Amino acid sequence: MIGKILIVDDVSSNRIVFKVKLTAAGYQTVATADAEGALRLALGERPDVILLTLSMGFDALGALKGHAQTRRIPVIIVADPSQAPLRSQALGHGAEDFMIRPIDDQLLQARLRAVLRMRQALAGMGAGAGQDLGVLGLAEPRQPFALPGQIALVLPQADKALRMRRDLAAIGHDRFVIMAPEEVHTNPASAAPDVYLIPADLGEPGGGLRMMSELLARQSTRTASFCIYAPDTASARAASAFDLGAHEVVDETMPTAELALRLHRLVARKREGDRLRASVEDGLRMAVYDPLTGLHNRRYGLAQLTAIADRASTSLREFAVLVVDIDRFKSVNDRWGHAAGDAVLVEVARRLTQCLRPTDLLARIGGEEFLIALPDTPLAHAQDLAQGLCRAVDGSAVVLADGTQVKATISIGMTTGGEGPADPVQASDLVAQADRALMHSKTHGRNQVTIVRRAA
Repeated sequence: MIGKILIVDDVSSNRIVFKVKLTAAGYQTVATADAEGALRLALGERPDVILLTLSMGFDALGALKGHAQTRRIPVIIVADPSQAPLRSQALGHGAEDFMIRPIDDQLLQARLRAVLRMRQALAGMGAGAGQDLGVLGLAEPRQPFALPGQIALVLPQADKALRMRRDLAAIGHDRFVIMAPEEVHTNPASAAPDVYLIPADLGEPGGGLRMMSELLARQSTRTASFCIYAPDTASARAASAFDLGAHEVVDETMPTAELALRLHRLVARKREGDRLRASVEDGLRMAVYDPLTGLHNRRYGLAQLTAIADRASTSLREFAVLVVDIDRFKSVNDRWGHAAGDAVLVEVARRLTQCLRPTDLLARIGGEEFLIALPDTPLAHAQDLAQGLCRAVDGSAVVLADGTQVKATISIGMTTGGEGPADPVQASDLVAQADRALMHSKTHGRNQVTIVRRAA
């Protein structure tokens, strides 16, 4: 099945017609005849899109958009011709679109595909139906959309562009900039607008659609929203625009107030996607970084060590693995508190980082334990570097916020790999081998380096 559609219509024949057509197109359908059933099925069935007849009134739409678990489900309003004046009101209540009977099947299918693409894009970032980013620790508190967006009016006629910008600016909440077609491709990525309004036939038939396709393929503009502007919204033209990636298709007869509202909603949708992407990126970053020291964590460190070992098995270039432990760290916490222990960890991490090359790996793999990997490094050089790490930490005390000076030293266990097929290639084996060497350093005086090499 392509997706699940909830049909909400109080006329049984309408429900049957929609069900037959959508099922034939590959959709799974559920249907109800009342507003209460709409919310109940939306909560239970988690549809991808809701087709809601306007005869149900705005209460049903308000209930769906007012519930935390259903507010993200797109709702397409289906109305009779006499209800056309209610279009802006429906959009203002949160409807995704407003379609008037009789509805062209080709246009409906294209609109559903466009809505599903947007919904699946959000679902890919963890914002699909029933998914709560807050539970995963990847979302900030919901913020009201307030900042004005930037909307580019890509119109070849300067006088028409100026009139449209004036009229939209008088009604809308966003910034409207006029952009000549030749400026679109030279506009710097840092100034990419949130929304592009592009004529369907820009310069030539289908020219605007081709421009949109090019912008969707670019890294700097692929997350923008696109509104295609046409002399009319004939079903074939609109369906083609939606299938090529348009988020909205509007015609020149649309009232300015409605156009401003649709463009503002596109800005809001784009900004929501930006926030979700940022939240997911932050979550992914936190998944591989230690929040205290800023170093990579154990998961990332072991994965990178495996990659280093794999490369060395091919190149036969020696590499070194070090496990570093802060000496008597528990006594720091016991004497000065955990805040002091954190300060020591951060400062030791900083000093280790300063001594290493950009190509070296440094990760925090335990409470006071660090993993270091030195690619393409022979034993003698690795030993000198390890001793330099001990001197860097021992060279001066760590100064706490209150001026207290805390002496810190480290012990290091080291092993090497990459000399031949007899050396271990598993990250866990290398770490275990270096850890055994570390135990020798700890039990024989601390603040020293012990090397253990696997016998051939």
